[in-house]
Amino acid sequence: TYSASVRSVLPVLLSARRISPPSDGPAHDGKIIGKDEVVYTYDQPTPIPSYLLAIAAGNLQYQPFQVPEGKQWKSGVWSEPELMASAFWEFSRDTASFLAAAENLAGPYQFGVYDLLVLPPSFPYGGMVSYTLFYTTSIHYHQENPCLTFVTPTLLAGDRSLTDVVIHELTHSWFGNGVTHAHASHFWLNEGWTTYIEPLLDALALFEDKPKYQKLVIDFDHGENPDSAYSRVPYDKGANFLLYIERTLGGLEVFLPYVKDYIATYMGHSITTETWKNHLYAYFQKNGGEAQIKALNSINWDAWLHQSGLRGMNHDTPTDISKLDFKSSDLDSLDANQRAVFLERLESYNEPLPAGHLFHFDKLYSFSKTLSAEIRFRFYTLVLKSQAAKHFVQGAANWVIGVDDTGVIKGRMKFCRPVFRALFKVDPNLTISTFRQARTQFHPIAQSLIAQDLGLDLAGLRVGG
Repeated sequence: TYSASVRSVLPVLLSARRISPPSDGPAHDGKIIGKDEVVYTYDQPTPIPSYLLAIAAGNLQYQPFQVPEGKQWKSGVWSEPELMASAFWEFSRDTASFLAAAENLAGPYQFGVYDLLVLPPSFPYGGMVSYTLFYTTSIHYHQENPCLTFVTPTLLAGDRSLTDVVIHELTHSWFGNGVTHAHASHFWLNEGWTTYIEPLLDALALFEDKPKYQKLVIDFDHGENPDSAYSRVPYDKGANFLLYIERTLGGLEVFLPYVKDYIATYMGHSITTETWKNHLYAYFQKNGGEAQIKALNSINWDAWLHQSGLRGMNHDTPTDISKLDFKSSDLDSLDANQRAVFLERLESYNEPLPAGHLFHFDKLYSFSKTLSAEIRFRFYTLVLKSQAAKHFVQGAANWVIGVDDTGVIKGRMKFCRPVFRALFKVDPNLTISTFRQARTQFHPIAQSLIAQDLGLDLAGLRVGG
């Protein structure tokens, strides 16, 4: 827990409940932003780990959301004035209802306030649950946390198609902000549980050349940077593991009461995988029976937790485009998320689609022109590993640094790192020049990891010549 008092000429946000001035009052307590000092006071009565202490400051405005009747918590959005109208429209309909639905699964929301803060385009994540950073633009921030979720402006799609990221981030209020992993080796407890509740099921497809990072429980060497292992593995493999446990034990009716007991037992604590597993067994020894313990014993714990693994699928495709009965209206009934899943499934095949098919698809469905970052990203990851890569490589390079119709750099690491890696395999010189051109627009963590991916130092020089 903590309390804080901050004197600033800019509006200040912390990972806590604001005491004064009121969030829904005049911005900066009615004083002149950038000139007059205001004292901001906050209190966080719910226990949190120290890494979730966060602060943000900038030319910020607030607009509250309507919350369901009977709820004691508040919710709203913070942004710069230029983004407020679009940010409020994007998030106001769903955020409070998402949070209320999460309470039905995991128990009461403990933090009193759930606000969103829309960050600059260079923000390297979709949303964050504990993350230290600093900006020298019009918004300065130090991490995302309880009470305040930091989100990227790439979520402002104009059609609310990407607001499901908020589901993931608010679920961290229970798994991550509430029950926290004790150290980096057990990070999957945060992301696996969160993604299980979300839920999302995607294929595991990263770190083929470094299988250690495909494990749920990673034994980091002394001095090894946990950021190097950042990927979808703890999210999706962790979620799949929890789904497997749920089905092994008998389904949601059996598993959800355990979920609530898990939260109630460890709220405000930091735990390890072994602690979680011991509690799982203890709960079903007390509340289940011999069948549940036998089911738990049937699980290959070592394979799930300590071994690497990938999933893939085979496919057969016709090669004569004239035989393909596709129309531009084929995807009209799919929303943005379903279109993204469609592309993701195509990308997961062991063999890439023929170039002619991809040209044909893009002509019909305009994947390379959509303003949806999720769809454009999945299309580029699909085509850049195909025979059509040379055709799309310049467009993908322009897109990731915002030199295109979007005009926005894709600083979210979910987008920029995979795209730069894919670009490098197709055209290393173009990739390096593109990164050099826009490097300083990316967040320092993203800069470091992209440079690592490309074999560059941060001056833009190739390692080893």
